[in-house]
Amino acid sequence: MRTLLIPFAAGMALSSLFSCSGSDDRQLNEPGTDATGLSTRSLLHDGVAREYILYVPDSYDGASEVPLMLNFHGFGGTADHHLKYADMRSLAETDTFLLVYPQGTLLDGNPHWNAGLESEENKSDADDFGFVEALIGELSSAYSIDSTRVYACGYSNGAFFAYALACYRGGMIAAIGSVAGTMMEETYANCGPSHPTAVVSLHGTSDQVVPYDGGEGLVPVDEVLAYWRGFNKTSTAPAEASGDDRGTTIQHYSYADGDNGTSVEHYKVVGGGHVWFDIRYDGSDTSGLIWDFVSRYSIDGLRR
Repeated sequence: MRTLLIPFAAGMALSSLFSCSGSDDRQLNEPGTDATGLSTRSLLHDGVAREYILYVPDSYDGASEVPLMLNFHGFGGTADHHLKYADMRSLAETDTFLLVYPQGTLLDGNPHWNAGLESEENKSDADDFGFVEALIGELSSAYSIDSTRVYACGYSNGAFFAYALACYRGGMIAAIGSVAGTMMEETYANCGPSHPTAVVSLHGTSDQVVPYDGGEGLVPVDEVLAYWRGFNKTSTAPAEASGDDRGTTIQHYSYADGDNGTSVEHYKVVGGGHVWFDIRYDGSDTSGLIWDFVSRYSIDGLRR
């Protein structure tokens, strides 16, 4: 199965709808590991200088281990642009976690994440799984990180990659979040999570780029949810609720009581397109919904 890469341009046309919870006009810099704030970093992996943006909150003091959140941009996107509309810095300050926006390498001139396995049909040769493993290792050697609380989320192609990490590198990832993304058929067919993994998904019913009901090489959202419900052994009947944000209906489905206390949650944005949603539900925006969900879990399941 070939790696399916979703054009980011479809989302960029709707940039006015993206959630921009904040911006930072400071120059990105290269501070020492004792500094807080925003910085650009690079890591040599597989002979390639890989870049990422790191945010260390002022609340971090190194005295105790803190979680790590990885947030992956979409196909054709960049880490700095993704930071602007998928901004989790205020959450990192409040709950004290390290926040990373990695940068994908170029494929046919477009930044991407290689969410597929190595094969003749996969036109990407980027070792992104190895890069993430090396990135976590580098950050863990420089900062006090709780290795049981490493989370991944992403938008579009970045969400494909978050699912793939849970399937192929689950020993590193405690829980994941997906926005306007799904599992590729290859990932779905070969998924082998190493532990019960909590998953939260947000998807629009009018997404024309990653259709809600699936498309070429893409698994329908409902089938993805069913896979993780089955793997985690959650309840099959969800707790259902709904809300309205400025005329947009958001339907919330929660499947609880899985192994190790895991759950699967889904926010169906009725009429929503291919965006990182500018919505609020129960007082939280998209970034908040993801963080509030994943942060309840460690690699061992629901935190007590």
